[in-house]
Amino acid sequence: MTTPRRAPRPTDPVTHAEVLVVGGGNAGISLAAKLLRDGAQDVVVLEPSPVHRYRPLLNYVGAGQAAPADVERPMASVVPDGCRWVQDAVASVDAETRTVRTRRGASIGYTTLVLCPGMREDWAATPGLQDAYSSGWAGSTYVPSSAPLVWPALTGIRTGPVVFSMPPEPAPCAPTALKPLFMACDHWRRRGVLADLDVTLVIPEEQALGVAGADEHLEVAFASYGITVLRRSRVQAVDPVLRAVDIVTPAGTRRVDDVAYAHLVPHYRAPEWITESGLGDAGPAGLVDVDPATLRHQRFGDVWAIGDAASIGTRSSGGALRKQVPVVAHNIAAAARGRRLRSYDGYTVMPVTTARDRLMLVQADRKGPRPLKLPDPFAPRRAAWWLDRYVLPQTYWHRLLRGKV
Repeated sequence: MTTPRRAPRPTDPVTHAEVLVVGGGNAGISLAAKLLRDGAQDVVVLEPSPVHRYRPLLNYVGAGQAAPADVERPMASVVPDGCRWVQDAVASVDAETRTVRTRRGASIGYTTLVLCPGMREDWAATPGLQDAYSSGWAGSTYVPSSAPLVWPALTGIRTGPVVFSMPPEPAPCAPTALKPLFMACDHWRRRGVLADLDVTLVIPEEQALGVAGADEHLEVAFASYGITVLRRSRVQAVDPVLRAVDIVTPAGTRRVDDVAYAHLVPHYRAPEWITESGLGDAGPAGLVDVDPATLRHQRFGDVWAIGDAASIGTRSSGGALRKQVPVVAHNIAAAARGRRLRSYDGYTVMPVTTARDRLMLVQADRKGPRPLKLPDPFAPRRAAWWLDRYVLPQTYWHRLLRGKV
């Protein structure tokens, strides 16, 4: 008879950890599992949320292809065996004394600290946006509480302006903001109402991905759906009462009035305590200042970072973590033994649907595209959509979070 897996007890008191991992998302749990599989004896995860989410599925929730229950698991069920879980949040870090102070007033010392807390919505960067979410005519798949409301709103539209946006970097895999856009346009075209809608996409750069070969496919998709693309632009403000969106473009400010729905992704920044603790870089988002190759902090050799909040100069994604986790796991052990460190090459993955059942699987690193060895490697494919929607979630829950990928 198999012994049931004991759920970690988040109330166990912790005063010191050999490796203290801040964040219980993909990055934190995957790394904790990898460290334990590699022989680490004392790993602690500091994470306040009782729920763990597989965030890529939120895009499919917002497209009517997944349910919120598919996205979530209890945090206790994903914390790896042998890992202690502290259900608390960081208040501050004193890197000089190797101490983390928590919101509940605890003090935890560490030998090695790994920061992977993710990013936070910066609502203040777009005045009126949060109120528009509350009003119901704006939302996005990036915000878990909003994602289940997106598809009912989009499918109820028959006419009028609709606005979508990609967030500026840094953001959690910004290109996936295109998924709801294309799946909604596919739905509207099949329902015969696309011609009655005025669909606008706001992107922060000239091209959506910045990957040669892949952007050409996106341009074809934009044209086929009749999407107006505002390039090198951003949403400046939202009027939640008048249902208006102000967009800054190279030609000046454009206002879209009487918006039927706006899928507007908020700007993002790292938690404020990173900057307040002297661990952030000079950028406005306050990311953890690490060496982009070794993922080690530029000033404090016992501090590391991976995931969305790490300043590594590439688009963050879950696929990127598959490369970052083994690099930092190796480097923590190598640094303790005075051995050579490995380098992360900037690998990332950008999965973008162009229809309800077609997806481009775009891979790149700091040198440029890393296309699949297929004819027309960035072409949207049904097999790629099936992989993204059904195969990768199972890989995530059963292998990646257990340090096996």
